[in-house]
Amino acid sequence: MIQEQINSLLLDGEFPEVSIERELIETHISWVFLCHTFVYKIKKPITYSFLDFSTLEKRKEYCKREIKLNKRLTDGIYLDVVPIHRLDDHYKIGGNAGTVIDYAVRMLKMDRTKQMDRLLIQKKVTKSHIQNLAHKIAVFHGNTDIIHQKDVLDIQDKFNDLEAEKAYLATQPNGSLYAKIIGSDIKVSDYFLTGNKDLLTARLKAGFVRDCHGDLHSRNIFLLPSPQPFDCIEFNDDYRQIDVLNEVAFLCMDLDAFGEKGLSNLFLEYYNQLFPTIKSLEEHHLFVYYKAYRANVRAKVNSLRAKSAVNEKERTTTLSEVHKYLRLMESYLNTLSL
Repeated sequence: MIQEQINSLLLDGEFPEVSIERELIETHISWVFLCHTFVYKIKKPITYSFLDFSTLEKRKEYCKREIKLNKRLTDGIYLDVVPIHRLDDHYKIGGNAGTVIDYAVRMLKMDRTKQMDRLLIQKKVTKSHIQNLAHKIAVFHGNTDIIHQKDVLDIQDKFNDLEAEKAYLATQPNGSLYAKIIGSDIKVSDYFLTGNKDLLTARLKAGFVRDCHGDLHSRNIFLLPSPQPFDCIEFNDDYRQIDVLNEVAFLCMDLDAFGEKGLSNLFLEYYNQLFPTIKSLEEHHLFVYYKAYRANVRAKVNSLRAKSAVNEKERTTTLSEVHKYLRLMESYLNTLSL
């Protein structure tokens, strides 16, 4: 689907449920419709260096994969894949009439007041929440598939992919600062990875690289009686099949970004007791590096969002996020380059 069709679906399209509630949330790779009971997620027909949703067949297949992979961590949230039809001059989700133009993942709508990022803003995330979440992730990591073959230095290209954003960011306020941080931190990253190749290889052999969630941050977690991480990466196995420490570092970096260093440390402590993954100073340094990498990813994502912003307010907001995460990345790597 294209933006014009999405707008039409939002205004007067037909949905499987009767609902006066219909809200559209847009990310850099998808459109998400929130209705009264269900949520419908549609993949954008786009191609990036890390994903390919360019054809109808690929989007359908990735919808199926999204459901299968997310069911590993959720209970009753991910339901099915539904077709989207064009009927003359309007659009309909579900049913059989019309021409299929796309597909959507149908999910049960959850209580958004329990989304972890919202609770963090309200200072309502407790030690008990963190302990329960650490237990959930540790059990998941302990049972998910072990990956035996992987290029342990592939993260270098992923980290350095931020270089592609320099040209755009250079045209924005603080552009020269952004270019300096990106250039400097890529050099530090290259040096760190080269010096720690043996450690990365040893962790692969020890079974620490597993088929994880891949996108474990607070916006992708509902803090219910049983914590519910959702929206794992389905579009690129390489981004999901990672060192468990890389996964944990994403959530801890996110907590740091919210100013919750104490909760970040607490999560790592609980998790490491249940699934020991940091046993040396070198592995702690690797954890810090992974936090820098995750800040790098968030900076890139927000740069992509800024490029596609529909108005100046949205662009300014996303650029402020770019600034925050570049600074956070820099602060982590500074501790490794001393």
